[in-house]
Amino acid sequence: MNTKVIELIEQACDALFDMHVPVEIEIPEDQFGDLSTNVAMRLAGQLKRNPREVAQEIATELHKATEVFSDVGVAGPGFINMRLHDAHLLNSLGKSDVNVYSDQKILVEYSDPNPFKPLHAGHLYTTLVGDSIARIVEYAGADTVRINYGGDVGLHVAKSMWAIIRHLGGENPAALFDIPEAERAQWLGARYVEGNSAYEDNELQKKEIVEVNKRVYGLHVSNDTESEFAQLYWTCREWSYEFFKNLYGDLQVQPFDRYIPESEVTPLGQQTVIDQTEKGVYERSDQAVIFDGEKHGLHTRVFINSEGLPTYEAKDVGLSLTKWNDYQFDSSIIITANEQAQYMQVVIESIRQFAPEPADRTRHLTHGVVKLQGGVKMSSRLGNVVTADDIIAAAVEAGKTNGAEQYSVVLAAIKHAFLKNKIGSDIAYSPEDSIAMEGNSGPYLQYAHARASSILRKSSTHPKLEVDVLDQAERLFVKKMTEFQSVLEKAAQELAPSYICAYIYELSQEFNRFYERSKVIGDEREALRIGLVKTYVDILKTGLGLLGIHAPEEM
Repeated sequence: MNTKVIELIEQACDALFDMHVPVEIEIPEDQFGDLSTNVAMRLAGQLKRNPREVAQEIATELHKATEVFSDVGVAGPGFINMRLHDAHLLNSLGKSDVNVYSDQKILVEYSDPNPFKPLHAGHLYTTLVGDSIARIVEYAGADTVRINYGGDVGLHVAKSMWAIIRHLGGENPAALFDIPEAERAQWLGARYVEGNSAYEDNELQKKEIVEVNKRVYGLHVSNDTESEFAQLYWTCREWSYEFFKNLYGDLQVQPFDRYIPESEVTPLGQQTVIDQTEKGVYERSDQAVIFDGEKHGLHTRVFINSEGLPTYEAKDVGLSLTKWNDYQFDSSIIITANEQAQYMQVVIESIRQFAPEPADRTRHLTHGVVKLQGGVKMSSRLGNVVTADDIIAAAVEAGKTNGAEQYSVVLAAIKHAFLKNKIGSDIAYSPEDSIAMEGNSGPYLQYAHARASSILRKSSTHPKLEVDVLDQAERLFVKKMTEFQSVLEKAAQELAPSYICAYIYELSQEFNRFYERSKVIGDEREALRIGLVKTYVDILKTGLGLLGIHAPEEM
């Protein structure tokens, strides 16, 4: 709807003043019209004219589009308020084509759990928000590539491997299979906590872990799969991957197109840093290699440590170049926690010095801390981590309390609770609130879809979106539905699923008001009203689908 109106306003400005100015549309309170714009006030400064006079000329020009506008008026200092014909509103229904990213290849990297470590609630958040963002950009026309990146080498692996060997009484891979399959992920998480504590509290054990770290890197250099150390490593890594795969299936997220382990990109990252050190991008400092971020208004970080091993920074250089070499993307979206914001700024700025295209096309989104209700922060380093499984189990238990035991309802509760928050803010997750069948929750929206679907099943009338005049309840309902396309465009442009969450909840409330005032089945306007209900059901299903939430026809 807004696209056509914007086009008409732009044409009017061009015809009247031979000027092109970006047009912004707002939705005013109903008594002022359907749409409003301040374009005249922005033009007036350039034209050096009274803004109300400019607004009046534009309004007069818009009046000529009689098939669109029933009234166009000027208010205040120069706002143009527009009321649309009911027929135009109806014709705008169901149009949700969004072409924000047409003909673009977009990489979306998210989830990024590390094998050998617990998959905590923060990883669950990035998995769900990343899945939704990937769905949104794909809906908006992008050729979307879903990427998962994880650290299968590095100090965290060394900490876990050190603790695994210690726990098993030596490099004894056969002993691994005494661990029940259902307990393996939790067992690996506990070993990481042990190793991390040893690294931080005991200097001798810290040195041992540093040596284990070198051995892990050596496995990949030598392609060792036969030694007992290698068998421990490869078996536990596979346990982690199997756990991730099963969890993604349980979460019903879209399959990843590619999983990139750190070991795959480390050689490229390390060699690139060495090569670019010779060219002056990176610098040698105390037997390490750094990037002097202060020269760019950032901070300095180490890319190769004094042991000659690549750090996370060098690996991310390799990852960025691997993505660019393999996909030549238009945009690469990365989703991580807020705490990595400055880290990524330094990494990207360093890459910009020798590969500006992938650096400039990388978009880094950060999210806040996921907390338990009551503000308890979760940390895998301290061992008080709340895992993804813990979140799901808590939601399942809360569902039993209020009778919402279907697994699809539990998933809806978790996904909506995470996605309705603006990306970047902290999240205090409450299983009880998320599973509620009333209020702004995933289960409520599922129920809204099922309730409207049941109305459709009761009607044998063919829907027909044709009428000369809408009554007030119909018109308000139709107006709200016509906002869907602009909401999708905004969500796609800003990579913000929260806009969709807010909109479909507001739409469900408008439907309730419509249904309270308007008899549907058996009314003389049944054909129209069933058509409106069907459009509403389609919008809800699309919106929920972009959030990764199942839209049931019965509950």
